[in-house]
Amino acid sequence: MRNVRRIFRILLFVIAGLYLHYTLPHQDVARVTGVSDRLERLSAIQRIFYNQVDMGSEEGDMRDLRLINTERVKTYLFGLVRGGKGVMVYRNEDTGVYPPYFKFDSSDLEAEAASLIGKEDQWVVVTHYGWRIRWMSIYPNAVAIRPVEGPEYRPFPWFNLFFFAFLIVAFFMARAMWRQFVERTVDPAVESFEDSYDMRKSRLQKWLDSWRGR
Repeated sequence: MRNVRRIFRILLFVIAGLYLHYTLPHQDVARVTGVSDRLERLSAIQRIFYNQVDMGSEEGDMRDLRLINTERVKTYLFGLVRGGKGVMVYRNEDTGVYPPYFKFDSSDLEAEAASLIGKEDQWVVVTHYGWRIRWMSIYPNAVAIRPVEGPEYRPFPWFNLFFFAFLIVAFFMARAMWRQFVERTVDPAVESFEDSYDMRKSRLQKWLDSWRGR
């Protein structure tokens, strides 16, 4: 039973970690090389990742994908570890209120990205969330673009740092509150129930003993 609970906890931890890695913002230093639009039919699995159509559009299997093609500096661990250069394709769609990026300007972002095409020396930071899964045609969603000095620029994940710090503080506060609740409410209730049970058991035993003596 202990091993089952341990596996269950590990599974919950992995699911929560994957969810946070998918939804939390990442920042890539990149150079825009092109933009494109294409109409694509989404499968049931793909619709999990493309769960938000552009505001004013109708939901359906067909999706008009806005794509931003870039050359980027490879990074890992939310941008803290840098690698070589590669390519990345981002999708550009509205998010609405979930994930809570409140992005409603995908058309403006496409125009901004298009204005950077051909500028070899213009590097930008692309803020995005999501994963690039090539065999499923899944792309991370770009939510913002801002210019930087060059490919050597190193964005720091301040939001993620404060978010995880908040999670740690909230966890220990919730743990302390739960322990106080158990100590002040649950334990006295259990002790009272046990005392009442023992008292009733003692009375029943005395009643049985009185009948045995007759």
